[in-house]
Amino acid sequence: MVKHQPLQYYEPQLCLSCLTGIYGCRWKRYQRSHDDTTKWERLWFLILTSSFFLTLVWFYFWWEVHNDYNEINWFLYNQMGYWSDWSIPILVTTAAGFTYVTVLLILALCHIAVGQQMNLHWLHKIGLMTTLITTVVTMSSIAQLWDDEWEMVFISLQATAPFLHIGALAVVTALSWLIAGQFARTEKATSQMLMFTAYLAVVVALYLVPLTISSPCIMEKKALGPKPAIIGHRGAPMVSKNTLMSFQKAVEQKMYGVQADVVLSYDGVPFLMHDKTLRRTTNVEEVFPERAYEHSSMFNWTDLEKLNAGEWFLQNDPFWTAGSLSRSDYLEAANQSVCKLADMLEVIKDNTSLILNFQDLPRAHPYYSTYINITLETILASEIQQQAVMWLPDTERQLVRQIAPGFQQTSGLKLDAERMREKGIVKLNLRYTKVTNEDVRDYAMANLSVNLYTVNEPWLYSILWCAGVQSVTSDSSHVLRKVPFPIWLMPPDEYHLIWITSDLISFIVIVGVFIFQKPAFDIPLLSCRWRLGSIRTYNPEQIMLSAAVRRSSRDVKIMKEKLIFSEINSGVETTDELSLCSENGY
Repeated sequence: MVKHQPLQYYEPQLCLSCLTGIYGCRWKRYQRSHDDTTKWERLWFLILTSSFFLTLVWFYFWWEVHNDYNEINWFLYNQMGYWSDWSIPILVTTAAGFTYVTVLLILALCHIAVGQQMNLHWLHKIGLMTTLITTVVTMSSIAQLWDDEWEMVFISLQATAPFLHIGALAVVTALSWLIAGQFARTEKATSQMLMFTAYLAVVVALYLVPLTISSPCIMEKKALGPKPAIIGHRGAPMVSKNTLMSFQKAVEQKMYGVQADVVLSYDGVPFLMHDKTLRRTTNVEEVFPERAYEHSSMFNWTDLEKLNAGEWFLQNDPFWTAGSLSRSDYLEAANQSVCKLADMLEVIKDNTSLILNFQDLPRAHPYYSTYINITLETILASEIQQQAVMWLPDTERQLVRQIAPGFQQTSGLKLDAERMREKGIVKLNLRYTKVTNEDVRDYAMANLSVNLYTVNEPWLYSILWCAGVQSVTSDSSHVLRKVPFPIWLMPPDEYHLIWITSDLISFIVIVGVFIFQKPAFDIPLLSCRWRLGSIRTYNPEQIMLSAAVRRSSRDVKIMKEKLIFSEINSGVETTDELSLCSENGY
């Protein structure tokens, strides 16, 4: 009597189906293959990997440049002529592109781990190339139009490099299982050596990266200097800049100082305005639409008094601070007008220092040659202490020194210490990307102070604190004043201990993974024995149906859609089992 029993049944493999389905739209089990990945698909994997690292750099850049979002919006406003907050849409788009590429890369690595043939779907190829091209074009545009901002990346690494190193070490160590598996399955010795050498080079490079890491926050706690003083950038950040209320709020917050931009009206009244025109920060297009593009200094004070300088800020909320205002403060902020220099001096003269910057006047202005004298008269008439005034313009500096010898002469250009002494300059006011930690130390040794702008993020404030900067100008004074200590401060010995310990743990894990990985020649043998010993749990993928390409299409269809039966006969069963292994290359 001949008995029959099924040699296989189909086990549901939801994870594998999702893996191959999402990556290559291969949702059916007969669509999957264990064949080697084609050279074309390997090229796409290389493109995918390159795109991952490129989008990673771009995402890191855009995340860290959060400190300068307002500057970016200001830059784009000058290019396009209208104000909008572009930072968040760009960040969201960048994060979406990076996430998409990262998911594809993880799926590709999972294909390699389970031995599945990679076959990226054409829609993913289009999406990948779109993301790659968009990233390259955007990065190139930033490099050409705003190359100074890339300095931010190198500065940010002073705060993040020690932690990025540990994270990268963990990722590379985790990949050792995948690399060791591929190493064990690879038959050619040349390919094995190439794979092992490349991986070893990456690991050794990561082990030695801390030798290149330099951060001012790797220091002894007792060497930490005093907290940098905070200067409000055109006042406090919760209301419109350069308005009287913004300086009142700055005084309430007990800021060390404020920075203001001075312009002279057509009839000789000094007032505060940063932009050359009044379009962005006032309602001039409603009140004087035909004069919207005129220079702000070409307006009489009687006309400037008619403009509202507060509503635009509450509508755009460039610093996301308007929500912190009370109802009464909100109404007051909405009704702010253009501020006179004299009114601002009256508010701050007893409590706060002042950095004064000036806008160049058009040559047609009636006070083009005398605006410095008029401004000086206004400052001295306010009775503010001369030592509290940091005079920034280079124009008529000698005249200013004669009339107001107590002013702190401040330069907006980077000069060496000797040159500063010759010009009588005691302070530098520079963008934070223009000086190094060594420059700050050299200026401090020469008894010269440095103020850096615009510092908004606690991590950047912490780095500059550790570097010994005396003061910073900020749009986020309400945030920085709550920073009691640098975000992180680590003694060198402690950092070296963490570095060496991390490298040792990584090395031990990698060596263990390579030792305990099964050799390549054991895999098919064990796989065949498993099939012979547990024939009822046979899974069709594991005899690699794709290897049956040499068969006729009819036979392939039978293998995919029907169960295989065999007689329970020792001779016949043994013959069938051995033929099953031989057909699959075992």
